[in-house]
Amino acid sequence: MLLTASLTGCQLLSTDPARREEPSRRSGGERGGQGKEAPMLAEQVRKGTLPPLEERLPDEPVVVKPVERIGVYGGQWTSGILGPSDGAWLGRTVGYENLMRWDPDFTTVIPNVAREITVHDGGRSYVVQLRPGMRWSDGEPFTADDLVFAYNDVLLNTDLFPVPPSLYLVAGEPGDIEKLDDHSVRFTFPRPNSLFIQSQATPYANHIVIMPQHYLRQFHQKYNPDADKLAKQEGHETWVELFLAKTDLWMNKDLPRLHAWIPRRVFGEGDRLIFERNPYYFKVDTEGNQLPYIDRLVYRVIADPQVMVLAASNGEIDMQDRTINTLQNKPVLARGRERGGYRFFDEIPSDSNACVIALNLNHPDPVKREIFQNKDFRIGLSHAIDREEIIDAVYQRQGEPYQVAPRDSSPYYDEEMAKQYTEYDPDLANEYLDRAGYVERDGDGFRLGPDGKRITFSIEVPTAFRAEWPDTAQLVATHWRRVGIDAHVKNEDRSLFDQRTDGGQHDAAVWQAEGGGWIEPLMRTDWYFPSANESTNYAPTWMRWYQTRGKEGEEPPPPVRRQMELYDQVRQTMDEEQRDALLRELLRIAKDFFFHIGTILMPPSYGIVKNNFHNVPKQVPQSFLYPTPAPTNPEQYFISDS
Repeated sequence: MLLTASLTGCQLLSTDPARREEPSRRSGGERGGQGKEAPMLAEQVRKGTLPPLEERLPDEPVVVKPVERIGVYGGQWTSGILGPSDGAWLGRTVGYENLMRWDPDFTTVIPNVAREITVHDGGRSYVVQLRPGMRWSDGEPFTADDLVFAYNDVLLNTDLFPVPPSLYLVAGEPGDIEKLDDHSVRFTFPRPNSLFIQSQATPYANHIVIMPQHYLRQFHQKYNPDADKLAKQEGHETWVELFLAKTDLWMNKDLPRLHAWIPRRVFGEGDRLIFERNPYYFKVDTEGNQLPYIDRLVYRVIADPQVMVLAASNGEIDMQDRTINTLQNKPVLARGRERGGYRFFDEIPSDSNACVIALNLNHPDPVKREIFQNKDFRIGLSHAIDREEIIDAVYQRQGEPYQVAPRDSSPYYDEEMAKQYTEYDPDLANEYLDRAGYVERDGDGFRLGPDGKRITFSIEVPTAFRAEWPDTAQLVATHWRRVGIDAHVKNEDRSLFDQRTDGGQHDAAVWQAEGGGWIEPLMRTDWYFPSANESTNYAPTWMRWYQTRGKEGEEPPPPVRRQMELYDQVRQTMDEEQRDALLRELLRIAKDFFFHIGTILMPPSYGIVKNNFHNVPKQVPQSFLYPTPAPTNPEQYFISDS
């Protein structure tokens, strides 16, 4: 059904030109007169410092239907951000402008930067049509040359991208790009790339549309032989370092972009990040008013999550879910609704697990590696966890015992996979740990490993990310010590945590697992086999072997190699039934291998929104692939007391 919908849609993936009739006048805000633009931009047009609106919009702007009603211009959206490690919040509010995007209901992909994408030659070729007249935020034209530059000179440049993004690879081989005219390109792959269109709506796909060639060529060695010299002048060792710095969306204010708001103050320039409207933004509402409605976005840098919650309860945050929306915080935020002048909106989860304990199966210490790769050891640890205690003590009695598996609402749901080894049974846990071969204990009752030493390791937890994780990890460590495993919790700053997991230096990592929804098992496979991104939590060198086609990393065991073969076939199979059958076999192997230990099913979540902040849906999908709340179109949010 997904493929049919997507490929049928891709023949029709175009957007009607914006209607040019004048909107009726409404009280409660300004529209900028006959120009259908924000007053602050209309003033610049009058002064001659900005071209007229018709010269700034593409020939066919994207038309965005407001959630509730046509909005008014003006105002400031304030939210909180932990710091540079929390840049995902910027991507979820400002940075989601891909070739395609998810519709607000998270049911299909729709046109965005691309006017349409059509499929040819049985999925081996895709033609991307851009929008004539579309411009970067500095007013320069956005054309096919930008896509060709981004693809050939950046994504396929091994100095900049050692491994190209997987959506452009088929069985490890990258596709080619060809400029057809100023506003269209053709991607051609050696084999069918069945998920290409859907992938263009995910957060993985932004690279192709954030590389303005007119600005970035000066920093690229191919176009500037003195790029290394320029790099040293700007404090970098090589042109590669300089180029990567210049492409940093959240640190380089000079980088032209396509987003609704552009940065005026970035990290390192005070305790607030400031973004202001992009005068060349390519979207309008259903009455032809250029978006966004809101003039300015302010991100208060608040390193302490509890201080952020206090700010929210005091009414100092206009709309936010990230960081503050823990179950523990909800009673506090509920009590502050009247004082803070805000309400809740619901988030529908697609994550499979709220807190996964991922043993590092590729640990550099051969003893720990042997222990962690012992499936009976992992099963024993799973049965030793009292998940009901975790649910009651940490998750406000919400959730249910669950492994990393698709949710029961997913077409890929497998009850056995979801529930295996979740029964709290210390006797059974001890039986499995004995079966694993770790029967001998020291004088304190802790089990001895194959080297005759106590089995001891750290559960590493990124602090200031999910408030439930440190408490969950402490309970898990307590449960494991009861069965003779000397586990300890090690809280870490997010940047250190990322450094250790990316480098495969950790013992065990705590994270949440995606992959629970309708499309996530197909496109977010990180937790089902070592394939990408979060696979570093449990099998970083196996993941690297897959990504580099054996050039780097470590060859995994046969069942994992079979998964890798299956997923290559999944991505090359255009027939949906055949693709689903392949994916189900991959998931069956994941169930049998039992890579990691889940705790509870991710419960429903929430966000807060001020009462004068409009056009936010009452229910919002929550997913990494759907970078909440971006597909709800923040550009059509508006602020008004009426």
